[in-house]
Amino acid sequence: MHEESHENARNTEFSSPPAAKLPPVELRLPRKSEREEMLAGKLYNPADPELVALREHAGDLCTRFNSQPRGDHRARNAILDELLPRHGADLDVMGPIFFDYGCHTTIGDRVFANFNFTVLDCAPVTIGDDVLFGPNVSLLPPMHPLRWQDRNVRKHVDGSTYDYEYGRPIVIGPNCWFGGNVTVLGGVTIGEGCVIGAGTVVTHDIPPHTVAVGNPAHVLREITEADASALQDYAR
Repeated sequence: MHEESHENARNTEFSSPPAAKLPPVELRLPRKSEREEMLAGKLYNPADPELVALREHAGDLCTRFNSQPRGDHRARNAILDELLPRHGADLDVMGPIFFDYGCHTTIGDRVFANFNFTVLDCAPVTIGDDVLFGPNVSLLPPMHPLRWQDRNVRKHVDGSTYDYEYGRPIVIGPNCWFGGNVTVLGGVTIGEGCVIGAGTVVTHDIPPHTVAVGNPAHVLREITEADASALQDYAR
């Protein structure tokens, strides 16, 4: 009797919920181009030829940038101009860098990115002026369906494979500082003047002029004039 109750509990724990009986989601028709649907935050097919060509071009530019000597500023800047046509003045990027598209990212003036800066810009990514990124920062707009029936790779009749994804934009206000190993997920807005502590995973909006830490991120405190007074000890 005791063993039977355990077996029933196991069957209940791993039984499929009613949602699993629904057929896999399909893209609505008619539809715009896959790129337009992607940038609008709709479900899209990333195997679309236009999107594949854009990602391959961005990947080649990243590879070229990452292979340039650190002191060859002219060559590195020329590659950044092509990869990131919407960047502002005095962009300073250490590399290596990894962008899905580059052309969907807008960067303000005087932005600095340390080693291993990753931006998967299948949705618009907007970065304000005077933002500092520590090493290993990742900005990740892509989203995948939660049900495996909707998420798994599928196969066309011609044998080619595809899946369905969607993206959510990221907005970062001016004058922010991101510590090392910070991850920002899609759909997040980070207000002006924030400090995001090392190792933080940002899953929701962060109000301006605050320090946020943790996984998931939570606001630790506001940044105030008292922080300016405390800094004077380091300036002596």
